[in-house]
Amino acid sequence: MDRTEWIRTTCPRDCYDGCGILVERRDGTIHRVLGDPDHPVSRGALCSKCALAYNGAWRDIEQRLTTPLRRVGAKGNGDFVPISWEAALEEISNRLQPIVTDNAGETILHAHYTGTCSLLAGEFPLRFFNRLGATEVDPDTICNNAGHVALGYVYGSSTRGFDPRSIGESHCLIIWGANPSACAPHVHKYWLEDRANQLIVIDPVRHATAECADMHLQLAPGSDAAIAFAMMHVIERDGLCDDEFIAAHTFGWQQLRAEIAVCTPSWAERQSGVPAALVEQAAHCYGRGPSLLWLGQGLQRQRLGGNIMRACAMLPAITGNIGKRGAGIGYLNGGASRAIDSNYLTAPHLRRDLERTISHMDLADALADRERSRAFFCWNMNIAGSAPRQATLRDALRREDLFCVVIDLFQTDTADFADIVLPAASFLEFDDLVVPYFFLQLAAQVKAENAPGDALPNPEIFRRLARAMEFNEPELMTSDEEMLDTLLQRCELDVNWQQLSACGFIEPWDEPVVQFEDLRFPTPSGKIEIASARAVADGHPSVPTPTVEAMPEQGFRLLSPASPWQMNGSYGNDAHIRRQLGTTSVSIHPGDAQRLGVTTGDSVVLTNSEGRLQAQAVVDAIIPVGVVLSHKGRWPKLENHGTNVNLLNPGTRTDMGDSSAVHSIVVNIERLPTPRSDA
Repeated sequence: MDRTEWIRTTCPRDCYDGCGILVERRDGTIHRVLGDPDHPVSRGALCSKCALAYNGAWRDIEQRLTTPLRRVGAKGNGDFVPISWEAALEEISNRLQPIVTDNAGETILHAHYTGTCSLLAGEFPLRFFNRLGATEVDPDTICNNAGHVALGYVYGSSTRGFDPRSIGESHCLIIWGANPSACAPHVHKYWLEDRANQLIVIDPVRHATAECADMHLQLAPGSDAAIAFAMMHVIERDGLCDDEFIAAHTFGWQQLRAEIAVCTPSWAERQSGVPAALVEQAAHCYGRGPSLLWLGQGLQRQRLGGNIMRACAMLPAITGNIGKRGAGIGYLNGGASRAIDSNYLTAPHLRRDLERTISHMDLADALADRERSRAFFCWNMNIAGSAPRQATLRDALRREDLFCVVIDLFQTDTADFADIVLPAASFLEFDDLVVPYFFLQLAAQVKAENAPGDALPNPEIFRRLARAMEFNEPELMTSDEEMLDTLLQRCELDVNWQQLSACGFIEPWDEPVVQFEDLRFPTPSGKIEIASARAVADGHPSVPTPTVEAMPEQGFRLLSPASPWQMNGSYGNDAHIRRQLGTTSVSIHPGDAQRLGVTTGDSVVLTNSEGRLQAQAVVDAIIPVGVVLSHKGRWPKLENHGTNVNLLNPGTRTDMGDSSAVHSIVVNIERLPTPRSDA
């Protein structure tokens, strides 16, 4: 007799949406993965990429890793044999114990990021690495650390954003450097459609969200600070500053005021290519308020990204668009906004020495250096596809004396370089908590079926690793059930795991939360620090500057944003999604294409000091003159040429936070000759 059950769970991907999921299970096995019709974000449908992947590769037993593996061939070739968990743990312990005995735990490096954003799977493993004294590759340096540092200078926090539910009371919404149509498809489809305000998009790319905006300021990459300063010039000139707010709740306004005096809209037009009249219109719309300002992750992935974020963050400060309904600034909403105790999850007290981190910009060199790295763990990410200096990194991963362990659902590019591969469970196969970073919900990730073969959830993998190392601290053995109960109790939201898993999610507050409602900011002064002594101490100007990163005199600025069909590198191995992606392509402005003699469909090669990437040209005015675009996220091992766009990433740093300036890459382009067709 067919027994059908429905299970509510939550998508834990690196996405603003945080969708509710409804799993149809028949006789204990998943039949379909769907959107939850009762969830306010997903509203009954998953986005196209998740619908394909969660009903495709993620449940394909032939593609999933189901047993531990030991390398038998050369590193990078992907030659492995199955082994037992006992054998895998014994080998890992035997390789790590001499390092621990030598008090050289810092030579054990580990890299991780947002392959899953659920709390236990993403945070509990840090207990093990804290106990080892390992060196962490700072996760946010591959993504958004410049923004965190910059907003920390101004507001004291980068993870207390506006409540998206407040959009109904907002006169104006600016989306700056984010593309919801690709990285938040339900936000794009529903949240933006539900608005009654003016939508302004500021972005070099005319993506689908920009297409539906009331105003699109399509600026040259690197000129964002010029736009921010020109908007402030108009706001100050036309009496839209909130003088009372500035006097009571900010520090350093007069210093900034002197900077903006000369930054006219006409000056900004020369710097950015955005018509002066459009800059004025956007400034008036925002300045009248109440207004929301959404600063995207992509905005700060530029060489001057930190300064850009500080400049944009001035807009709420001088207009009083914070601390009141319908106003605010948004980068991320962190777990602390829902009282998630991060220290409980990661147990930093287990460290016996100082915390050690390095930037992803330094990873290739660190792995090549035998003094700095003797062992390497990679979990929740695929560095061989996502990290900068791809060729150099791969050479480092080939070191025979570098013991490498990879934990994943699939045999990724990075897993091909491992000595030991450990099979991980997917989010459909264990219980966890999800804290979305846009909407202020607390959600349950509920187990819907058993993991295939011998695959295990991340927390259980690291409990076993701790046992193999004969670590006896109780924090390393805490059960998932105990951690879930403890986290929920500390949230003080009057909900237990059974209740949360039954309803799928809760909204902790009935009404939209007003960001910094008490107008007390966690800065040294307790005010919004327009001028920052901490920034000066770190070697930056006291106030942001209207500095522009000039377009290259030769070559093209390369942008590599998220694809609408992938979640960073996730889903890159799903056959249905690969068909949607097609061949590697690069978008070129019609004016540039004419000069290069290139038409759509031509084969071109992108080159710089890092290497050569072949792609198919797409002639499209979606980007400005002098800019080309090729989406990130492809798995190099599945591409014809064995590389992806990160081959061209030299690891240029942002001005703050040792973060990735991936959108400041410069490349040359040339058309490849058409192959001769001999009769």
